[in-house]
Amino acid sequence: MRVDLHMHTNRSDGVMSPEEVVAHAESGRLDVIAITDHDDASGVEPAREAARDREVTVLSGVELSATWEGKEVHILGYGVAPESVAIRTHGSRARARRTERMEGMLERLRGQGVEVEMEAVARAAGHARPMIGRPHLARALVDAGYAESVPRAFDTLIGDEHPAYIPTDLGAPAEVVATVREAGGVAVWAHPPMEQLDPLLPELVEAGLEGLEAFRPKWTRRRIRRVVAVADHHGLVVTGGSDWHGPERNGRVGDFWVPDRLVRGFLERLGVGGE
Repeated sequence: MRVDLHMHTNRSDGVMSPEEVVAHAESGRLDVIAITDHDDASGVEPAREAARDREVTVLSGVELSATWEGKEVHILGYGVAPESVAIRTHGSRARARRTERMEGMLERLRGQGVEVEMEAVARAAGHARPMIGRPHLARALVDAGYAESVPRAFDTLIGDEHPAYIPTDLGAPAEVVATVREAGGVAVWAHPPMEQLDPLLPELVEAGLEGLEAFRPKWTRRRIRRVVAVADHHGLVVTGGSDWHGPERNGRVGDFWVPDRLVRGFLERLGVGGE
């Protein structure tokens, strides 16, 4: 089976609706996908409904934001109940915090002579979108002529290493792991940075972390082997996915996929059978 366990829709900062993502997953010959929008699980049920008559299995998921020593940490929650109180409460806090964060980033950009208003970011996001994020700001920067593309906007103006960047700051990683568990899900550390892996992992394992995301586009074999080895050492499952947001950032759906044999422990944990 071809598996992609990390996909975003326009319920957070992706460009396609849940239904469109499922259609593209089928066209891209994916067998199992997970909808993992940032701090919002409302796209799961529409995706599952769209998959009823397609050869695609949709797993419920969410990607929750946390902050550790001034840096963002993302925890994927798989198998969560999308309408659980824990997820809805986190989502409400996230919407308010992300608006505050965006206002702060726009203020920092203005200090650099980059003039973009919140209204432009909202237009780039679409007014029906539950929350706004950096990809929407990146598109507004492109529309205003400050960057040639969304990736260039991140590279030159709003990436993690740039002065305009502000972390989402929605609590400590261990608290977010607890939120996933409260919602009945399996907590997996998304794209764990190498410099955070050793110092932060014991705390997350103690909080109930069950997996590490190990297979991602553009990651070197050395980095993948390192994450897999750490997961094995701590008795954790491994996952993988494209972190797909849209064709401009990530290419076509299905360009990247993970063989089910590499994530069999995780799939079994979620009750998904292999070939």
